[in-house]
Amino acid sequence: MITTYWEDLVPGSVRQLGTVTPTREEIIEFAQKFDPQPFHLTDEGGQASLFGGLCASGWHTCSMAMGLMVRNFLLTSSSLGSPGLENIKWLKPVYPGDTLRLEHEILDSRPSKSKPDVGLTRTIWRMYNQDDVLVMHMEGASMFRRRHPATDTSPLTSSSS
Repeated sequence: MITTYWEDLVPGSVRQLGTVTPTREEIIEFAQKFDPQPFHLTDEGGQASLFGGLCASGWHTCSMAMGLMVRNFLLTSSSLGSPGLENIKWLKPVYPGDTLRLEHEILDSRPSKSKPDVGLTRTIWRMYNQDDVLVMHMEGASMFRRRHPATDTSPLTSSSS
């Protein structure tokens, strides 16, 4: 059931989208399939790196963020997908047992110029560890179905759209 439409995505609003705690086994399993660098595969490889221990791939961190986003927001929204993400930054390593928290902020919102039933948002995703240290930052755009198609204006559109 859809509870959130484009009109509900107010610039400046922030959502807390839950937590996830990767295990050693999950970090290694992801790395074996998608990012088999030594510091993601073994304790020894991690200790020999500048990370000082086994750590999650940045791509694994992105995947965990996406899982939280889908389960705790997108499945009950009118999401139509995304044209992409940008400015992905992995700022601190993620270690087994870290508890990661995802925060999602709406930066900008505007109606689509070509599709009257679609609205666009620009967002920031921030992933923090259990010590409230920012471990990942990324920005992106998303498309959402509008509750009221063919409306020419939004009362919540920012000045930069």
